[in-house]
Amino acid sequence: MGTNGSTMLGPLESLRQGLPPVDPSAVSSTASCALPARYEAVRSAREFSRRTLADWEALERFDDICLVVSELVTNALRHGLPADTPHGQDPPVRLHLMHWSSRVVCAVRDPSNDSPVAQEVDVDSDIEADFSAESGRGLFLVDSFADSWGWHPLAGALSGKVVWALFRL
Repeated sequence: MGTNGSTMLGPLESLRQGLPPVDPSAVSSTASCALPARYEAVRSAREFSRRTLADWEALERFDDICLVVSELVTNALRHGLPADTPHGQDPPVRLHLMHWSSRVVCAVRDPSNDSPVAQEVDVDSDIEADFSAESGRGLFLVDSFADSWGWHPLAGALSGKVVWALFRL
């Protein structure tokens, strides 16, 4: 289901374009997982993250990382895929995990060039935000649980974007 190690360093160089400043040579481990265009992929992404973090002995932020992975993959599947994406084609979404000695970055790549959009909450409005809603809080949760996050469009042979979240260990 996923790939580990240096086999991903070529494509990961493109993914690092918009990541927070860290020394790429200090990456101790990488892992990648292709995800099909099905919502069951969210569970697969969590399981992949759990196994990978355990292999890296980096479980300190396990709950936070898995929550954010779930949100980023859900957003990629819900908003990053064209409506006519065939379910049988090569997986269009990919989860990348990168481990440095004191941090983990999770990055989700999808084929859309559209920027992620957080649901706006108007603090000056008399209308209360619906915090019991089933959707619309994903990026709020990412912002709340990750130490930093962002996104960037991909260039070169890869098209689409990457949304990433950094966790300090």
